[in-house]
Amino acid sequence: MPRRSPSPLALGIVDCYVLDDRKTAILGAVVQEYITTAQPVGSSHIAQAPGVGVSPATVRNEMVVLEQEGYLVQPHTSAGRIPTDKGYRFFVDHMARPGRADATTQRQVGEFFAAAHGRLEEMLHHTSDLLTRLTHNAAVVLGPKADEAVIRSAQFVRLSTTAATVVLVFANGSVVNEVIAIDDEASDAALAAASAHLAQHLVGMTLAGAQVPESGSATTDTLVERALDELRQHTTDDQAIVGGVSTMAEAFDAVEVVRQVLHTLEQQFVVVSLVRDIVDRGMSVAIGVEHGVEPLSACSVVVAPVVVDGEHLGSVGVLGPTRMNYPQALATVDIVSDSLGRRLGEG
Repeated sequence: MPRRSPSPLALGIVDCYVLDDRKTAILGAVVQEYITTAQPVGSSHIAQAPGVGVSPATVRNEMVVLEQEGYLVQPHTSAGRIPTDKGYRFFVDHMARPGRADATTQRQVGEFFAAAHGRLEEMLHHTSDLLTRLTHNAAVVLGPKADEAVIRSAQFVRLSTTAATVVLVFANGSVVNEVIAIDDEASDAALAAASAHLAQHLVGMTLAGAQVPESGSATTDTLVERALDELRQHTTDDQAIVGGVSTMAEAFDAVEVVRQVLHTLEQQFVVVSLVRDIVDRGMSVAIGVEHGVEPLSACSVVVAPVVVDGEHLGSVGVLGPTRMNYPQALATVDIVSDSLGRRLGEG
């Protein structure tokens, strides 16, 4: 079941005005029609929508009230109306019912993770591609930091007389290797001894919490110290994958909006901070200005944490125009996050 956002009042984005059943039905019909067509919606069309059952004149009057209350806006005189961020929020919280992904999506996700093998980074890239294919939106996948994962093996491998690589394999499937300088006199036996010492104190630990004592051999200790320095410099960054960015160019008519969105998605730090902030606020959906990233104010983000054995190890989400298909996005992100968590748990 998709994780739900906090109530609208908790977010502080709606007032105490309560929509009656008729206004709720009309607003829901407008949102669903605009999601489908991307065109302003007229009263005559909504009067024929399932569950509305009133005349076009009545619909028109109710749409005026919804506009006055901030749920709809009329982009042009004599044109139909489109939802505002507040309208989408009401729709998500009151009408986008929790549900399971459809059978086709469940099958595709199941087949994908059943066949997912290899390095963690490759799987995260492919997961991003999967989300884009299923939702037709940009996808964001945050994987666990390597220094927070349990180490499964550690060793040195000689590259030349002056260089070696230290290779760590983690329980979550990620592999990290860094090149270090070695002295000319470092023999194969010395590298083997350093590998054994490193493995003895790292395997079963995380890189962030591991302590490697001195071995009594100056050569071993020098190799281990250089290796740890390199590894700790390059394993603290988030594994952040942003895919399907090209879909955003097709989602907006305004060139300037497309330019702002694409430029922002190129900034990995901004994207990582955006997703983390939404998850930390306990939200599953951030609509328009709710997420606080002004260049993405025309976009909504649907996210879910990736949890393994009760521990939050990453997040998956999709980013698209505010008129995205929220029920589908919620269900898809939920099943993908759950499946990725189970796959990481299996190692």
